[in-house]
Amino acid sequence: MIMNQAQPIDPVLFELGPLSVHWYGVIIMLGAFLGYLLATREAKKRGLPEDVFADLLLFAVPISIVSARLYYVIFQWEHFANDPGRIIAVWEGGLAIHGALIGAVLTAVVYARVKGLSFWKIADVAAPSILLGQAIGRWGNFMNQEAHGGPVSREFLEGLMLPEFIIQQMYIDGTYYHPTFLYESLWSLLGVAVLLYLRRVNLHRGEMFLTYVIWYSFGRFFIEGLRTDSLMIGDTVRVAQLISILLIAGAVALIIYRRKTGLASARYLDEEPKSRGKQQNKKKK
Repeated sequence: MIMNQAQPIDPVLFELGPLSVHWYGVIIMLGAFLGYLLATREAKKRGLPEDVFADLLLFAVPISIVSARLYYVIFQWEHFANDPGRIIAVWEGGLAIHGALIGAVLTAVVYARVKGLSFWKIADVAAPSILLGQAIGRWGNFMNQEAHGGPVSREFLEGLMLPEFIIQQMYIDGTYYHPTFLYESLWSLLGVAVLLYLRRVNLHRGEMFLTYVIWYSFGRFFIEGLRTDSLMIGDTVRVAQLISILLIAGAVALIIYRRKTGLASARYLDEEPKSRGKQQNKKKK
């Protein structure tokens, strides 16, 4: 049966004079906000300053957006070389998650050092929130009809029991495509549940964050193999797959190293020394 194809969702949510507000940006910010709420709630339980993530996000969000864009532009320079002005058009998409993570981690390392806090404790608390933000953010790609996989049939998409609005949005220029944005979003949401469970297991400090790195990288490696818009090194190496392998190996090595050297002697549920808490209160005064 031939069905009438609906028009794709307008990537522009609304316009105010010359200002256009895109779904992509709104969804990215929604993911960041919900992640912030989740992290702040847990931070209070873990003895971190109440405003630690509010302060951190003020720096991490803009830095992560810039680093995510630069990462993307570096590997797609041929698309920007003749029109450098498009580099700032982030509302069109083109924010690489690995680039964003580089910016966020570096920002958190510097912030923790300046504030006299444990980077690993902040990273552990933030891990489920980062994954939640990524899960939500992938729907921005959906609105832009990007980050999809190769061609499939409508019957294939119907076999996945997808709602009609997703099937219609995956119909691009006369062809249906793998909704890889959805695969990654669901993998990330499952990862959030896993990390929330691991909070009760009381892992060694740093291992919640490193488990997040392993979980996300494992799923991303396979999902990336389906995508048609991968950043490439040459004609055969997908950047995201290479980075995923390196991150998994690095995270496993760090877990082993930190345990053997005693750097991970503290555990996730351990209370912070009272002296540190007093020092933080003095700084606030």
